[in-house]
Amino acid sequence: MDLTFTESLILAIGFVGQGLFFMRFFVQWLHSEKHRRSLIPTAFWYFSLGGSCLLLTYAILKKDPVFIVGQSTGFIIYTRNLVLIRREQREKTANSCD
Repeated sequence: MDLTFTESLILAIGFVGQGLFFMRFFVQWLHSEKHRRSLIPTAFWYFSLGGSCLLLTYAILKKDPVFIVGQSTGFIIYTRNLVLIRREQREKTANSCD
């Protein structure tokens, strides 16, 4: 299989995105096992956001509308979860200073 540099780069973006998506599940599993209950750590959302960003880039480069829609909606959800986590952390910090 002879790939051009651009094709190889696009393929690498896709595989790195998939790797980040795998890591989010792996991190969540380890975190839940450590605490002996189902938990979602902040790292899960960062891996989700990174994987989604790269997979969205890959989908755009491949011009795949189904994949583009799927990854763009996930990107919004992951970002929102990180905003909510940051807000909760700020509120806890503000309340502990009172």
